[in-house]
Amino acid sequence: MENQEKFEKLFRQNPHPVKPFSEKPHLTRRRFLNLAGTGVTASWLASSLPAAPVIDSTPVKMQNTAKNVIFILLAGAPSHTDTFDLKNVNGVTPASFAPDTINGMLFPTGLMPKIAKQMGEIALVRSMRSWALVHSLAQTWTQIGRNPAGVLGNVSPNIGSVVAIEKAAERLPGQVFPTFLALNSNGAAGPGYFQSAYAPFKVTPSTGGLKNTANADGEARFNQRWDFLHHLDDPLRVAAPDGSAMRDFDEFYTAAKGIMYNPVVTKAFSFSTADSVTYGSSTFGNACLMAKQVLAANEGTRYIEITLGGWDMHNNIYQANQLPQLTKTLDNGLGQLIADLKALGLLDKTMIVMSGEFGRTVGKLTAAAGRDHHPQQFALFAGGGVKGGKAIGATDPAGSSTVDSGWSRQRDIKPEDLEATIYSAMGINWTSIRRDDPLGRGYYYVPNSDTDLYGPINELFK
Repeated sequence: MENQEKFEKLFRQNPHPVKPFSEKPHLTRRRFLNLAGTGVTASWLASSLPAAPVIDSTPVKMQNTAKNVIFILLAGAPSHTDTFDLKNVNGVTPASFAPDTINGMLFPTGLMPKIAKQMGEIALVRSMRSWALVHSLAQTWTQIGRNPAGVLGNVSPNIGSVVAIEKAAERLPGQVFPTFLALNSNGAAGPGYFQSAYAPFKVTPSTGGLKNTANADGEARFNQRWDFLHHLDDPLRVAAPDGSAMRDFDEFYTAAKGIMYNPVVTKAFSFSTADSVTYGSSTFGNACLMAKQVLAANEGTRYIEITLGGWDMHNNIYQANQLPQLTKTLDNGLGQLIADLKALGLLDKTMIVMSGEFGRTVGKLTAAAGRDHHPQQFALFAGGGVKGGKAIGATDPAGSSTVDSGWSRQRDIKPEDLEATIYSAMGINWTSIRRDDPLGRGYYYVPNSDTDLYGPINELFK
């Protein structure tokens, strides 16, 4: 932890601004009238905007080990000391947790026996610490890799949208699946100021597959209507006079048509009841099953976000329908997902990242027999070049704070570092600064990357 003080000093020197989105570069009324008086028109205002994205970056060595990412958000903030940074507290930890040491890591095999069998593929980050203890704020922070209340926070894209825009050129002709798929994630952060083509495609998995991928009047009649539609309004869609809005609509329509009457789509987005049972017969298990099928189809999806909520356990955390039930759901889904990806030869090129928005209080339970919000937390990594069977960092005996960061920067790991790790694994330069944001400030893929404030957790790959 030698660099923690240095990091905090550097952070103070390069703070994350927390200015409202409405505070943007603008012309004052006086300046506008002055310009108007000299004959400057709106066409000048338009021409002053950047014509095409300019991206600055610093040459860095990227891991480039993963083709795909599955990001699992444990919404509600799981108790780290009851799960992936287990602390066996006398008189508190239930005997049913059956703690066992696997590769030097204490783990609750009684709660998650299937994940326990996969620990050789898993690397746990135990030196992570959240910036905030408000659910909605910290959940969005985890998805966009920066303060949502800061400048550009309102227009910052999901990490998955950054992956989508960076990997757009790698899509092959005929690939019809969305690059960014969000399962059980209706509240997922969106594409920010990016075009709608890079938004998460949100799906709630069902045995019936995707809805509305067939027309009641049949495929032939649908195609006739499609052709007639384009005959009528292609002039509004191609080189649209109204700008990108109409082109966005056309892209939506075209992308939607691509997944209609498509047997590859039907196979990937449908599943049997028997398949669901294998993953635990839960909405989370179904999402893990669908993620596996979508990646196996190799139809262009590169980033999948899955949400499993319900971890906000302020009361009766050890009650049967609380932590024991939710960890069973997680165990069945994640344990089977890792096993199946490995069997299909997909785990080596698919990095699984799992995190909540923060952790929970440690030691004895509260008066309500639960655990409250706490900044110390964990993150889980598997596949995509990650060397499993180890922990990065360590906490004190109670699990309250980091005593060994376990990585070269020698400080707490932050959500921004997870973001940089994902980009590095995907072969995306995390120091990139796009000059196409609506405020003209420059959109940093990872905040303050030009000062090296954050960076990838390279120890995961060693």
